[in-house]
Amino acid sequence: MTPARRIAAEFAASRIALAGLALLALVLLAALFAPWISPQNPYDLARLDLLDSRLPPGARSAAGAIHWLGTDDQGRDMLSAILYGLRTSVAVGLTSTTLALAIGVSLGLAAAWFGGWLDALLMRIADLQLSFPSILIALVLLAVLGQGLDKIVIALVAVQWAYYARTARAAALVERRKEYVDAAVALAFSNARIIFRHLLPNCLPPLLVLATVQIAAAITLEATLSFLGLGLPITQPSLGLLISNGFNYLLSGHYWISAFPGIALLLAVVSINLVADRLGEVLDPHGPQR
Repeated sequence: MTPARRIAAEFAASRIALAGLALLALVLLAALFAPWISPQNPYDLARLDLLDSRLPPGARSAAGAIHWLGTDDQGRDMLSAILYGLRTSVAVGLTSTTLALAIGVSLGLAAAWFGGWLDALLMRIADLQLSFPSILIALVLLAVLGQGLDKIVIALVAVQWAYYARTARAAALVERRKEYVDAAVALAFSNARIIFRHLLPNCLPPLLVLATVQIAAAITLEATLSFLGLGLPITQPSLGLLISNGFNYLLSGHYWISAFPGIALLLAVVSINLVADRLGEVLDPHGPQR
């Protein structure tokens, strides 16, 4: 059995993991096809009607359309707004994680391979960053950069890269003591070839697990920052903004404006964490197998 088939078989042995994977697939499909499956474009001002403001779930609008999850204070269909918000959350999570992974892994592998002053400098910078809460660093950066999708991606990359650098360095230090690395050095392969064609593939398992967890962390952090009014502007879809918009209406009984976006965010994060948890068990030969 090939390693890929073994991993797939061990992953499928957990019903909880399969349920998480199915839920994650549903979230990703909903985010990907949001513009086509949403009843309306909730951020097209020409299609909004204040007469439809705060309609309860299942109510009909003045035009006769059914709003299955109700509407918010602007008359936006909540189902459509949630789908668009999921699209933004998934895009932010995947983009920031990919960039942080590329930067952090490159620096971590370089630190492990070259050692010396470069290793000491990079790891001290990483230690300094990891000593502060991620949300605090993101808040400071966004206070300087301002709001916007690109700004929040930069902030998330800045708070994530150190995790990958530390993990990649630790894995590479173990791998560089093995015989295949000595053989590559004896054959006079270039440093870049040894790092990226020999060390990197053997350091991937813990990095893949970490990246999966960090996608959920990035989605949560973006929603938190947007809820606080420092993430995305109100003209862009965001689950955090939707939750924030409905927060003031909770006491008046309009629970759905905050509750449904919150549930969508919870399901997205839980599905990713369930997959990451099982992936960590499967890729760690010394870990518990359930």
